[in-house]
Amino acid sequence: MAFNKYTALAVGTSAVTVHTVATGQEAVVIGLNLCNVTASQITVDVQVAGAYLVKGVAIPAGSALSALDGKMIMEAADTCVVTSSAAASCDVILSVLEQGES
Repeated sequence: MAFNKYTALAVGTSAVTVHTVATGQEAVVIGLNLCNVTASQITVDVQVAGAYLVKGVAIPAGSALSALDGKMIMEAADTCVVTSSAAASCDVILSVLEQGES
């Protein structure tokens, strides 16, 4: 088992894969933080394993949002994908506990 942090900086209007769980691994997501790094409000979508965790959530200028209340399991090949409504506008930090074959 290992604690890991994955980041994506300046996420914009193209979908960005923050993390893909490796073959033979499982991940317990313990935190997912989104930060608006612009001077205007943005909206953000987060998908995990193809399902929306949040869709169109508003984040005011210069503010942050914890998108996860509790923990979430990701299995092998699951992805965490983030998209913002504005170019280069959202920083993402994903914290996970990963276990399984290395």
